[in-house]
Amino acid sequence: MAGIEKAVQERILVIDGAMGTMIQNYKLSESDFRGQIFEHHHNDLKGNNDILCLTRPDIIQQIHEAYLDAGADIIETNTFNATKISQEDYGTEGHAYAINMAAAEIAKRATGNYDDRFVAGAMGPTNKTASLSPDVNNPGLRGVSFDELVDAYFEQAEGLIDGGVDVLLVETVFDTLNCKAALYAIDLCFEKKGIKIPVMISGTITDASGRTLSGQTVDAFWISIAHADLFSVGLNCALGAKEMRPHIQTLSRIADCNISAYPNAGLPNELGEYDQSPQIMRAYIRDFISSGFVNIIGGCCGTTPQHIKAMAEVAKEFKPRPIPTLKNQSRFAGLEPLIVREDMNFINVGERTNVTGSKKFSRLIQSGQYQDAISVALDQVEGGAQILDVNMDEGLLDSKKAMKKFLHLLMSEPDAARLPIMIDSSKFDVIVEGLKCVQGKSVVNSISLKEGKAIFIEQAKIIKRFGAAVVVMAFDEKGQADTVDRKVSICKRAYDILTRECNYAPQDIIFDPNIFAVATGIEEHNNYAVNFIEATRQIKALCPGSLISGGVSNISFAFRGNNKVREAMHSAFLYHAIQAGMDMGIVNAGMVEIYEDIPKDLLALVEDVLFNKSDAATEALTDYASRVKGGGRKLERNLEWRDNEINKRLEYALVK
Repeated sequence: MAGIEKAVQERILVIDGAMGTMIQNYKLSESDFRGQIFEHHHNDLKGNNDILCLTRPDIIQQIHEAYLDAGADIIETNTFNATKISQEDYGTEGHAYAINMAAAEIAKRATGNYDDRFVAGAMGPTNKTASLSPDVNNPGLRGVSFDELVDAYFEQAEGLIDGGVDVLLVETVFDTLNCKAALYAIDLCFEKKGIKIPVMISGTITDASGRTLSGQTVDAFWISIAHADLFSVGLNCALGAKEMRPHIQTLSRIADCNISAYPNAGLPNELGEYDQSPQIMRAYIRDFISSGFVNIIGGCCGTTPQHIKAMAEVAKEFKPRPIPTLKNQSRFAGLEPLIVREDMNFINVGERTNVTGSKKFSRLIQSGQYQDAISVALDQVEGGAQILDVNMDEGLLDSKKAMKKFLHLLMSEPDAARLPIMIDSSKFDVIVEGLKCVQGKSVVNSISLKEGKAIFIEQAKIIKRFGAAVVVMAFDEKGQADTVDRKVSICKRAYDILTRECNYAPQDIIFDPNIFAVATGIEEHNNYAVNFIEATRQIKALCPGSLISGGVSNISFAFRGNNKVREAMHSAFLYHAIQAGMDMGIVNAGMVEIYEDIPKDLLALVEDVLFNKSDAATEALTDYASRVKGGGRKLERNLEWRDNEINKRLEYALVK
């Protein structure tokens, strides 16, 4: 271990303060920004601070040295807006690589006369967002694509690395999808160059709501980026230290890496200026450090070398925050987190936003009524779905286009966007398209070994690069598994490949051991429910940390059209599968009966079929079904429960 990773274990590191604040003090003219290189450039360049790395490198180096003299351990390159996307405003997008490389070289020169100091390559959020529409009248519109962000960030990362930075810092993250594009690009760059350097992430909470501009909570933000093996995560900008405190406290509790905090010098006043003195900020930073919240501290907007000097003095008085050891839990996220805890009974994955699982949804999508199709998702949320499965695999659809369009609209609906998304397709290019649309930690459904180990590994690595969890079907080169032995052996093989060769955390692996229809009249099908339940029990023992899922409605396919029987079969099957270790399943969340509420005569018939208790079980249930055709639960909102006394209302709300 060497460099910054060793230093952060020995002391609290101090990052520098504002670059823009310092540049303003020089009162530069247009000619300073143009220099000789851009003397005849067609756009005004004043205000393009990053271009000064090419035209006034002397000033940038002076600013770096001022912060180093003040005691900064880490100085940031002057590249906050040095992507081709942000440089387009000035017509200088073609110079992005040169700016980044020059900025890194300037900063490295500045640290040359100081011991044990480090250069962080600053990668700002760009001036566009991949998760929000720039037009309130068109919620599905995006001002930038994931691929465009990856391309821009790759160029920036390459320039910074070629210039010699010690660490990459993706900062002021207001949209986690932008950040995920940066992480994706960085990983590609590392792969190309055959190197790896530490990566820091710093988000920004925009107001008192405790959320990013794109709507994520601090917890969801961390879950969405934790796949990247980060050196540190933290917060900067937008807030002063006082306002930032509760959010840094939350982050320090949930993140098992170093924590950074570099707030503004208070909130801006009516003139847009920052009033907090070095002494005032020193007191706030002392609180951060003494409370054990941070490993790295510094300043953002409005802070100067005097602020950094005051912080550096405080930092010397305390030891670094110990990195916590966290419980291994499966974690997913939309705008809000979904953490799979031991006390959770089961996770409902809403199945109706699926063109193969809902006639209504399919009709709306195929007729182009995407906004109306959002109501199907909202019905699933209302019915109790905790994850939304989205599938566009229909022969008459352009599945990639449909997936992108629907997810963009879905992400503009907060009640649905707060849930993690299960991106469901048999076509891998459609899965990738979906992953490019969602800022949270998604679930991919699914990949398998049916095309062999090499393709399985290739797809798994791409999914991991997006930070998603993955569903693995019990399907290999010989076909889908139907026996217990085949289900278990395929899943164990996949588990070993993912954990040993693809560096997957077991908690990000979800097995689908195949739920097939029973009571079809074909004798070989009679043990399908039993096989799934027993395979679930064995897989959970052999593949610790992994989850089990499945398409629950498959079990009752022989009784399609008879909701009463199907709902009873789903509920009874789930009751026993959950006891065996099934963690989640794709269900119509609003149409699952409570096990204890299933009529006893129907329950007996259903369980005879599920456990293949007699040769006559199928015939008996079929006869019952013919007498109760129709019926079943109806998805309608009944608010009569609200009129009950308080204990009954609480009981109802907890059950639902």
